[in-house]
Amino acid sequence: MRAKTDSSFCEYLMQIGNGKEKTNMNDKIKILRSFIVLYITENESLDLLFKIIYPDLHTSYHDSAFLTSRVILTIKNDFVDEFNDRLIAQFPKDARIFVATDETVEPGDQSQFEDFLHSLNPAGLPPYKLTLKENYPVMLLRNLNPCKGSCNGTRLICCNFKSRVISA
Repeated sequence: MRAKTDSSFCEYLMQIGNGKEKTNMNDKIKILRSFIVLYITENESLDLLFKIIYPDLHTSYHDSAFLTSRVILTIKNDFVDEFNDRLIAQFPKDARIFVATDETVEPGDQSQFEDFLHSLNPAGLPPYKLTLKENYPVMLLRNLNPCKGSCNGTRLICCNFKSRVISA
């Protein structure tokens, strides 16, 4: 990760995250020019962003170090979902779709609230419908075994899929 090897980048991220980065008169922070992607159109700018962050993805998608050493930071979960959808479409291999099980406490309410439950996308949980591909980077959302490094925020690569298990 860049934050591990680039102390100034790490400090910059920590300053932003802790709300200590200097702001201008409009209470905005200054983003380093090297982090800015020129806006052309939404689609063209996102394509350019992916080409900058993941150059030669079609030949490097199997290199876990290449994939886990890159990250796109965004301010909204909706953007994360959109970026993930666009990025996974660029990955080779067949997609595997995992669907969550939602159940109401009262069985009689199930049909009434099912669509609503499926529409929820709370932070810290995977979406109702999760699409993954082999070699696709994912982020662990729970502390499973912190002593062995399996903690919230750890970046992993999808290796194998079973009906209810994702090996990464």
